[in-house]
Amino acid sequence: MKKNFFKGLSLFFIFSAFFLIVFSNFSYGISLEDCEKKVGKGELSLEELNECDSLFNNVLKDAGTQRKSLESEVKRFNTAIIITSTRILATIKEVENLEKEIASLTTKIGQLDLSLDEISQILAERIKQTYKIGRLDSVSLFLSSQNFTDFISRFKYLRVIQLHDRQLMIQMETARTNFEEQKTLKEEKQEELEDARKKLESQRVLLTQQKEDKDHLLKETQANEARFQNLLASSRAEIEAIQGIIAGKGQETKVGKVNQGDRIATIILGASACSTGTHLHFQINEGNNVKNPFDYLKNISLEDNSGGDPYGGRGNWDWPLNEPIKFNQGFGANTSAIRAGFLWYDFHTGIDISSSDRIIKTVKPGT
Repeated sequence: MKKNFFKGLSLFFIFSAFFLIVFSNFSYGISLEDCEKKVGKGELSLEELNECDSLFNNVLKDAGTQRKSLESEVKRFNTAIIITSTRILATIKEVENLEKEIASLTTKIGQLDLSLDEISQILAERIKQTYKIGRLDSVSLFLSSQNFTDFISRFKYLRVIQLHDRQLMIQMETARTNFEEQKTLKEEKQEELEDARKKLESQRVLLTQQKEDKDHLLKETQANEARFQNLLASSRAEIEAIQGIIAGKGQETKVGKVNQGDRIATIILGASACSTGTHLHFQINEGNNVKNPFDYLKNISLEDNSGGDPYGGRGNWDWPLNEPIKFNQGFGANTSAIRAGFLWYDFHTGIDISSSDRIIKTVKPGT
């Protein structure tokens, strides 16, 4: 390195894509959704980051109030779960009772069916006998009797048989009536059992849904708070990084020697940090002072995209990009972008340029 060339000046070159050329998409009142999408990706300006920081803070402040509401909501879910569980137990008991009643009715119906068959058979036999006896009139009964006492006995026996037959008829009718009533009752109980089983299934579905809703509420709320804590940390880290760049903070690491024209970096493609487009911010520092790069760079043909900023090389340094080079913003406090009044800085400490191949080269030998 030629020390006499630098004449005691401590020069170094800062190549970055951190400073904005034109805030073409700058907007106030950024949404929470945009903050979530862009924070930590280097796609927000410092002012937008501050707005995002405020939004995230508000969300977390609301979390305190929401936590109380959450406790109330969880308590409501727990109460509903207990009520539903109690109803399920009651319905299970109802189902069990109905099953027992139906089993009992089934047994009764079976017994009545047997009783009805037996009475029917006995009654049929008695009717046959009564018919045979009933054909005898009183005279025939008297003539066929051995004596008067025999006549009286036979007459009484006939009356007993007739009375017994009448009782059999009544019993049969009663059994038939009971049989039909028990069958109807069983059918009603079976319908009640089916309704109870449907109710039980519905209650179980409701209980499952209530438990899932409670779990989802807890998971979503806890995840949201953790997510916004992370977003807030990311936004603050990004704000601190940008403020550090603006203040010239940070540490440098010596890598090695470079020759003039060596490739040392590539321009970041697209938006990054507080830049909304692909470009190189070329800055020259002498001690604690920034210098106008046009005082050091050669005069070459540039494609002016600055909106009217003055340009034109007055030195002998090679340019850090391959030609053709697009000139996007000039040096100082009087650039077109600053005059437009929507930038977060009031002095541009270098020049913004870009090239299609994005290769960054050293302009002089150095470290």
